[in-house]
Amino acid sequence: MMKFVMICAFSVLALGAGTAVAGQEVGNDMSRCAADKGPSVLVVVRGVKESAGKIRVQSYPATGNAWLAKGRWLHRIESRANSGNMNFCVPVPSEGRYGIAVRHDRNGNGKTDISQDGGGFSNNPSISILNLGKPSVSKVAFQAGPGVTKITINLKYL
Repeated sequence: MMKFVMICAFSVLALGAGTAVAGQEVGNDMSRCAADKGPSVLVVVRGVKESAGKIRVQSYPATGNAWLAKGRWLHRIESRANSGNMNFCVPVPSEGRYGIAVRHDRNGNGKTDISQDGGGFSNNPSISILNLGKPSVSKVAFQAGPGVTKITINLKYL
């Protein structure tokens, strides 16, 4: 057990000083996005098609090896979907470059159903069948400052 703890601690240190443990689920605590708080990202999700299923917001370090890699997300917020626009406050470990991915799992089955689910990314890059909805990190990366950084993500559905 001690060996496992030491390996986990080393992995966290290898991510860099001030970096949170990857894979932390957090609630949508909007108080983290108050004017005097941070660092955090206020994510305005626009165009939620219907009040069904769940919205999942995940933050990633904006590096090629971490972006959209399984188990490499920093924070995840899941919420019941509400049609229209929704706001999320995503904490980030420190100032730096990040990417945000949002998915609307319309039937709430926990799987990506390409023909039904919606999705979007920070900087709203175009998505096509050629990149299978996985834009490069260079297209989604944004700079989070020491306070609250506001971004808008427009959901897209097929």
